[in-house]
Amino acid sequence: MSFSWDHFFRYLFSDYMLNGVWTTLWLSCVAMFIGCALGVVVAFMKMSRFWLVRRIAITFIWIWRGTPLLVQMVIIYAVLPHAGLKLGVIESAILALALHEAAYFAEIVRSGILSVSKGQADASLALGMTWPQRMRYVILPQATRIIIPPLGNQFTLMIKTTSIASVISMEELFRRTQQLAQIEFRVLEAYLCAACWYLLMTTVWGEMQKRIERHYDRPFGPVADTKKTPGTPLSGDAPAQV
Repeated sequence: MSFSWDHFFRYLFSDYMLNGVWTTLWLSCVAMFIGCALGVVVAFMKMSRFWLVRRIAITFIWIWRGTPLLVQMVIIYAVLPHAGLKLGVIESAILALALHEAAYFAEIVRSGILSVSKGQADASLALGMTWPQRMRYVILPQATRIIIPPLGNQFTLMIKTTSIASVISMEELFRRTQQLAQIEFRVLEAYLCAACWYLLMTTVWGEMQKRIERHYDRPFGPVADTKKTPGTPLSGDAPAQV
């Protein structure tokens, strides 16, 4: 069967395909937001002084990072109802994606915080800052520079990972592509359209990520002008001999 450009462009801009693109976008954003919020909590739990709290966080990360997302999603959607907890397709997809993301983001946050020099925390403690103040004004602003790049990469993965939700009949981009391919048996055209939309979404986000990273790479405060002007000695220069 020859490739049909007519079918390709008809699929590419059809309302059916565009609705799938929109579903992929909002599903990615919602799951990422919940996953990041939960990941911050898990990260601080893992750094807790209390053994039981640390063990809960370690077990959570171990389970959700050590099992495939596909298996997790099927268990949430098909197995939990047997335990009395029945969730719809949308709720199951969001929950599985968010929990999976939380396990990875927790390690990203923890590594970012631990990358800040211990001397920074000691100095803020010597100034009489409380733990929330140290986190807000000293540690987190510096850790953010470390956290932002892998966080952006995780969102790129999230956009593509939402395709796994098609296994529980979530009407996202990949699921709608499958249905279009089955209607007219134009498999190549349909899946090429999906690839183009995924590539467009990840490319746009990639450009946004670059801007965000440049913003957080800026100095925290004003930078002194180190250019030497005529007749003005720089700090450390020897004074002029009279």
